[in-house]
Amino acid sequence: MAGKRKVFIIGWDSAPADQILGPWLPELPNLSRLVEQGTWGPLRSTDPPITVPAWTSMFTSLNPGQLGFSGFRNRTVGTYDGQWIATGAAVTTPRLWDILGEHGWQVCVVGVPQTYPVSPVNGALISSFLAPDTSSDYVYPPELKCEIEDVADGYMLDVDDFRTEDKEELLAQIYAMTDKRYAVARHLLTSRPWDLFAMVEMGPDRIQHGFWRFMDPHHPRYEPGNPYEKVIVDYYHHLDEQLGSLLELAPDDALVLVVSDHGAKSMAGTFNINDWLVQAGYLKLKEPVTEPTKFDASLVDWPTTVAWAWGGYHARIFINVAGREPNGIVAAADYEQVRGDLQAALESITDDQGREMDTVVLRPEKIYDGPHVTEAPDLLVYFDDLSWRAGQNIGNAGLYSSETELGPDDAVHDYHGIFVMYDPLNPDAGYRGGLHLGDVAPTVLARVGLPPPAHMEGNAIS
Repeated sequence: MAGKRKVFIIGWDSAPADQILGPWLPELPNLSRLVEQGTWGPLRSTDPPITVPAWTSMFTSLNPGQLGFSGFRNRTVGTYDGQWIATGAAVTTPRLWDILGEHGWQVCVVGVPQTYPVSPVNGALISSFLAPDTSSDYVYPPELKCEIEDVADGYMLDVDDFRTEDKEELLAQIYAMTDKRYAVARHLLTSRPWDLFAMVEMGPDRIQHGFWRFMDPHHPRYEPGNPYEKVIVDYYHHLDEQLGSLLELAPDDALVLVVSDHGAKSMAGTFNINDWLVQAGYLKLKEPVTEPTKFDASLVDWPTTVAWAWGGYHARIFINVAGREPNGIVAAADYEQVRGDLQAALESITDDQGREMDTVVLRPEKIYDGPHVTEAPDLLVYFDDLSWRAGQNIGNAGLYSSETELGPDDAVHDYHGIFVMYDPLNPDAGYRGGLHLGDVAPTVLARVGLPPPAHMEGNAIS
């Protein structure tokens, strides 16, 4: 294909549209310039709005019902404790860089989640934080690994632990990780041929989970005048400077996108969903559990249990269906009635102050389309419109906790990430509403003169 346009995609994991495209934008001069000259708006994430499946949905333009996974961790249907991990091997549909590579484009892919184990590309690929560590084969081609390690002076896939009280160490690791990734990015841009450059930085997600309470007056644990009040905004300013250093290496006619997979907001607390299911009579234990305990299938009296849950930034509810689960007790004829009653009960839950929650309960067949819909949880629950995390452990002191079972965490995920596109050949500057992250891949293909494949569900942004 003659005259390939260069495409430049920068991903900031978890960058929230309401902040980045609002009050924080004046602190980000490079992004502001792209906004002023380009197309921009909030980008609706997948359901659920989490890293996996969101980034893969963005680059394939497929919903989880087509992809076959709705999270990094997925239940093996028909079991109580079986689960599988959606690694890169679970992605069977070509992503944007695969499609462009088939048309002869040289690609550089850095840090995009769900790319481990690595697969061959027409160019170079460095996997993401989901790779186990840098001793693994996280780079393609393999011989690039020593070069990357040298350039970065020891590459970092992720920080050691973002759920920690050692904030100084966390902050140092986030900056080190970010600077190493951008150093590698500049090296690839200047040392290898490329037509598509796609990169995701995890630092925004890590710093928001670690520091959101210090800057948000609406957070229940916010303290005015604390020493970390500007940490997040200062980090985004640093990230914007790094963005500028990459833009200097892109040709003037390059198509530039800055995107995120979902947003973020203050975490009100953790709602202990399995404890609630016990209290409500849906979940029966073999013996009472009187102290915080990791939920385990061996603790459950399955022949008398109607439903159980997995936790996270949303709750996944599974109904114990006869003929589907080994000791299922809910007959197929009663399934919809039970599911409807359970949904109504979940929607009626109040918060720790007795206030009505704006809880969203989703049925997979209503939000997904594809051959894997029946593999999804029976219900997905966003407590108080995602403000409360769902705790999976049982035996807690109450239904509401200020921390998570995994450690301190200040932020939850939100629906809208960012979309900023600068196309100097099609200066259609302005705000766009109603954007979905499934629109990103078909938009790029349309802008470079390639028809989006028929399987893509999103729409090219005009």
